Amino acid sequence: MPRVSDEHLAARRQQILDAARRCFLRDGFHNTSMQDVIAEAGLSVGAVYRYFPSKNDLITSIAQSVIGGADEVFAELVAVEPPLPLVEALDRALSYVDTQAGPDGVLPLAIQVWSETQRDPALAEFVKATYAGFRRHFAALVRRAQQVGEVPADADPEAVGAALFALVPGYFMQRILTGAPDRHTYLAGVRTLLARPAR
Repeated sequence: MPRVSDEHLAARRQQILDAARRCFLRDGFHNTSMQDVIAEAGLSVGAVYRYFPSKNDLITSIAQSVIGGADEVFAELVAVEPPLPLVEALDRALSYVDTQAGPDGVLPLAIQVWSETQRDPALAEFVKATYAGFRRHFAALVRRAQQVGEVPADADPEAVGAALFALVPGYFMQRILTGAPDRHTYLAGVRTLLARPAR
């Protein structure tokens, strides 16, 4: 029997994930059954269960895909030379959010993931660790801002980074739930909050 290629296996797995994502976006995690995903994927029961033995496995894999793109974007912001002003770094992060906040993006699923962490301890641990990594990226941005005098040298970069990162989910939650504000309006508000009074 010919060996199935790694590319074929990866494509089949992605086919199932894409089907699950469509189902979850359409009907939510709790209203979607494994049978729904199997029908959406157009595959046999055995084919789907070979890759994902349970719906929780699917949800965790979806969560990883939701989060992975953001982690890559945040890591790239830290590596930019010369260091980005904090509002510009936030602007770039929110530009990524805008690409993923629509009905076909991954971020509407993030809100479902947050809810699911309240009942799934393993997913909760995954999300906790991931968000800790996000905060580390933003703390690194703050340390770089301290080096160029944008942030006071005696400020706690972990605290400032956590507050700065909180602006990202705060933005996309409002965008997804209410459709507003737009990125430019939001950033104008952030600039006002971060403005240091003249001395």
